[in-house]
Amino acid sequence: MKLAVLSDIHGNLPALEAVLADARAQSVDAFLNLGDIVSGPLWPAETAHRLMPLGWPTLAGNHERQLLTQAPETMSATDRHTHGELRAEHRVWLASLPATLRWRDDLLMCHGTPTSDLHYLMETVTPGHVRGGSPGVRAATRDELLQRLGDAMRGVPQALVLCGHTHVPRCERLADGRMLVNPGSVGLPAYDDAHPHPHVIETGSPHARYAVLTRQPEGWGLKLRKVAYDHEAAARQAERHGRVDWADALRTGRVGRLEAEATRSSSR
Repeated sequence: MKLAVLSDIHGNLPALEAVLADARAQSVDAFLNLGDIVSGPLWPAETAHRLMPLGWPTLAGNHERQLLTQAPETMSATDRHTHGELRAEHRVWLASLPATLRWRDDLLMCHGTPTSDLHYLMETVTPGHVRGGSPGVRAATRDELLQRLGDAMRGVPQALVLCGHTHVPRCERLADGRMLVNPGSVGLPAYDDAHPHPHVIETGSPHARYAVLTRQPEGWGLKLRKVAYDHEAAARQAERHGRVDWADALRTGRVGRLEAEATRSSSR
């Protein structure tokens, strides 16, 4: 079996279409979606409309939860824009999505960690500064990974844990043989956030990212895929909706340093 694992599409329809084409060229058997599907100043309704008929195993990320539970006046600018674009049928679909999902016995899907859609699983935010004075993150230690997996994984035979949320493509193997995979973000290659400390996530290129997993006799094999697409079209769409920060991230895979230091708030 060969799986395509997608996460953090963020309403970026051209990136999604490019990933779909690339995955089909890899002859995948199934698609899994780890959430944060539509929220963004791009094509939220069109992205929902594209995905709904496909019937993939799909999670709600933190942005789906926020769109359904927060009042528009308390939302971030990104979610507020998305809220105004979605139709009733899109909200019904989002409300039907689970926060976590156990799939085919040996695979656990979560957006952040198994118990939180906001906490990072495979990255740790540092209160200090790295790389030229920019707020940063580091890879989580093995002890941190085990602590965040916690009781949700005790006595569970999952050989594979899939997570998203940080937009960072990464794979870790635990001492007991379990593999943790973040496929990266299909639709947003960089952002800044203020929680739990100000930090910046950057992949350094505008590519759409996802993962292909292949079940093999010795376990799961992994390829982290990086796909070119018309990111300029996505950047122009962000600009049309007044989001220069998104446009910069979509073009470069980086966050404007001065802007990130000045705002100390999430660009997502």
